[in-house]
Amino acid sequence: MSADRSPEAHPDSALRTTRRQFFALAGAGLVLGLPATLVAGPAGAASTAAGTGPSGLIQPFVRIAPDGAITVLIKHLEMGQGIATGLATILAEELDADWARVRTEEAPFDPTLYKHTVFGMQTTGGSTSVTNSWQQLREAGAVARAMLLQAAAQRWAVPAAELSAHRGRVLHGATGRQLDYGALAEAAARLPVPSGVPLKLKAAYTLIGRERRRLGTEQIVRGETRYGIDIHRPGLLIAVIQRPPRFGATVRSVDAGAALALPGVQAVHRVPQGVAVVADSTWVALNARRLLKIDWDDSQAETRSTAELKAEFKRLAALGEPGIDDLVRGDVSSALASASQVLTADFELPYLAHQPMEPLAAVGELRDGHCEIWAGCQNPSADHRAATRILGLAADKLRLHLLPSGGSFGRRATFSADWISELAEVLLAQQAKGDARPVKLLWSREDDITGGFYRPMNLHRLRAGLDAQGRLLAVEQTIVAQSFSRGRPRPGVAMKRDPFITEGHLADRYDVPHARTRWVNPDVGVPVHTYRALGHNHTTFSKEVMMDELARAAGQDELAFRLAHLGSHPRQAAALRLAAEQAGWGRPLPPGRALGLAVQEAYSTVVAQVAQVRIDTGTVVVERVVCVVDCGLVINPGMLRAQMEGGIAFGLTAVLHNEITLDGGRVQQSNFHDAPVLRIHEMPTVEVHSIASDAAPTGIGEPGSVPIIAAVANAVARLTGRPVRSLPIKLA
Repeated sequence: MSADRSPEAHPDSALRTTRRQFFALAGAGLVLGLPATLVAGPAGAASTAAGTGPSGLIQPFVRIAPDGAITVLIKHLEMGQGIATGLATILAEELDADWARVRTEEAPFDPTLYKHTVFGMQTTGGSTSVTNSWQQLREAGAVARAMLLQAAAQRWAVPAAELSAHRGRVLHGATGRQLDYGALAEAAARLPVPSGVPLKLKAAYTLIGRERRRLGTEQIVRGETRYGIDIHRPGLLIAVIQRPPRFGATVRSVDAGAALALPGVQAVHRVPQGVAVVADSTWVALNARRLLKIDWDDSQAETRSTAELKAEFKRLAALGEPGIDDLVRGDVSSALASASQVLTADFELPYLAHQPMEPLAAVGELRDGHCEIWAGCQNPSADHRAATRILGLAADKLRLHLLPSGGSFGRRATFSADWISELAEVLLAQQAKGDARPVKLLWSREDDITGGFYRPMNLHRLRAGLDAQGRLLAVEQTIVAQSFSRGRPRPGVAMKRDPFITEGHLADRYDVPHARTRWVNPDVGVPVHTYRALGHNHTTFSKEVMMDELARAAGQDELAFRLAHLGSHPRQAAALRLAAEQAGWGRPLPPGRALGLAVQEAYSTVVAQVAQVRIDTGTVVVERVVCVVDCGLVINPGMLRAQMEGGIAFGLTAVLHNEITLDGGRVQQSNFHDAPVLRIHEMPTVEVHSIASDAAPTGIGEPGSVPIIAAVANAVARLTGRPVRSLPIKLA
């Protein structure tokens, strides 16, 4: 392992802030927060120890109560990935906390104190929650421990060097005395904040690297965890919106007479997104919505079918224009002209809906120039900004209550804050009619599948050349896919490169001397946005299936061919070797079975997977998956295993079942019956292995979901003798 990836060698491994650069709040226990060097206000000026955030409160990472309870505040959205437990473990390790007394709580919305250290806003995404919080939380825990030790030293009149901390208590070995953290918390809070507090070495860890049950599991099982859909306020009304059946259509006219006549209906509003119905209950709101008679203006709507869009994508791929080069290396044209063999292939991937378990829901209350919103926000900075703009409020007049969510996969992270914007529009319309009652905006499952945001449809066209020795000589790749970060192309406006579309492509992950990867952004009206693993969820498929086809063309074993082209990517090679070894690559299999493999590095995490597959009466059956992960230091092996298992299930849904198709611009799917997710009987046996590492931890929320798609496709190709180049797999 290279020395520069070791957390012990990190230049920030000892705390170097000044004495007053940590917030300390005297009173009911000890409260610690961010170093001021990481807390910049709107003008970029660092806050002082006496300063406060926009909410007027000092916002901490950890609270130690007089009864010894330890609460870790989590600045990232807990949406089922277990991030709250992982982040709490980091802080509790440096604090030497008693894990049985550790709890977590969602941090409040405060983009100054809780901003992402890379993205510069309060947000969750890109499998970065642990990586961007790792140093912050270690420092917060270490400083809290040092202050508790100093408080005990003063009480006992002994040098702090004689004391130690263990499981939530300060110990004096010479006399056998000990004190609970709770008994020292208030005294510790009154002490100066120390600087230069050393952080633990890996050998001293007692929590990190151990498997522990996820915090809050019992509350989830008992139904005590509150999600947006669970929030109730006195006088609460329910709002649902009828959105256009074609993307980009607008309301020409609406007849709401029948809906308004339904008992319990309070109002019908035209909003920018469509027509909103506000009622006393969900049942009434949904029934009233069905009674709306809306004349839609489709003049600006997307009206093409999936077949028409596929044809357009192929046309654009052939032209390569208008496009942008993502990578250019060597002379691709000359290399392909001199190649001994040239393979050409098109890979097609459909639109995909996110389909989180909890549909979108948010509650808002607008009264007397103030607003409160309760929601599971993945990108609260964008959500807060959108709501204040629509409501015409100053930033400090809107309070976001951040809740956990039952999944997201990117759906809750829209840059437009679409669903929170809808809630704000309804609140504004209700205010105009003099009704200040709180409103819960609900999306049904059908709403999200037929009118939400999607993983972009993709066409990858690859041409790859082999030399006389069977080595990869050149790769030319054109990716046609809508950008969710750059928007639709506009005439006369130069399009900028979108790394979220092209990341993880073949020439970027394998050694090839001549390469050109080009991206074309088609002009399509279907709304697209971030989806689990962003670009990796489609580039991994095309590159790993193409590598199998190239290996067969070269007459080489698929594993050996990959390893021969991973000299510049030793972590990928190591993970792939281990996965193949554990899966029994090269050994005889039971009749009718085949193995397929794939590897990808995403967000600094490497995942290699080998799938064992059979075909049973025309159905692809995935029996076993071996998964190897290199994610640096593992915080909790059980959570790592759970994330890989969940990611594999997510990827199998895409490879076996899921697609969003259009007919005349209308989405044809609507719910789980025609947009199915993986069923429990389809889940294979999964074996997860991690590569031991002293490197700082990297993300695991997304990388596990992508190699499985290509691994299964490659196994199916071995069984059928036909390459799989489109998803979901259709054998007939």
